[in-house]
Amino acid sequence: MEQKNYHSSITAKISPKEAFHSIAMVDAWWAINFNGDATNTGDTFTVQFGDTKVAFEITEAIPEKKIVWKVTDCYLPFLQDKTEWNGTSVDWEISSENDTTRIDMTHIGLVPGIECYEACNSGWNGHILGSLNNLLNGGQGQPK
Repeated sequence: MEQKNYHSSITAKISPKEAFHSIAMVDAWWAINFNGDATNTGDTFTVQFGDTKVAFEITEAIPEKKIVWKVTDCYLPFLQDKTEWNGTSVDWEISSENDTTRIDMTHIGLVPGIECYEACNSGWNGHILGSLNNLLNGGQGQPK
C-alpha cells in the first residue's frame, strides 16, 4: 500500500505573485518566532514554538510557481525521534485559472505510520487550511 505524503490545497482570488509573497511571510501565518528569509533559493530560516525548532533551506524557488523548503535540522521534543522531520521537504505549488490562484502544499516525508503524522497532520491543517487560507482570502493569519 502506497503511503501518501501530507497534502492540502487552498484557493484565493489573488495573483500567483501575491500567493508566493504570502507563503514567504511565514511570521504572518505560521510562526511568530521566525528568523531568516523564505523567498529565494539558498535562503534559510527557522521557526520556533516553545522548545520545538525547525530549520529550513529554500532549495528551489520559482517566483509565482513553486517553492521548496528542505528541513535541515529540527528538534521536536514531543516525539521519541526528535529529529523525525530532518531531510523532509515542504513543497509549495502555485497555479492559477481565471482570477483564482490555487496553492498545493505537500510535506514530503510526512506519511501515515511515522510518529509525528497525526499531530503534524492536525497542525498543518490548522496552519494551512486555517491561518494561511485566512491571510490569502483577505483576512489575517493567526501565527502561533
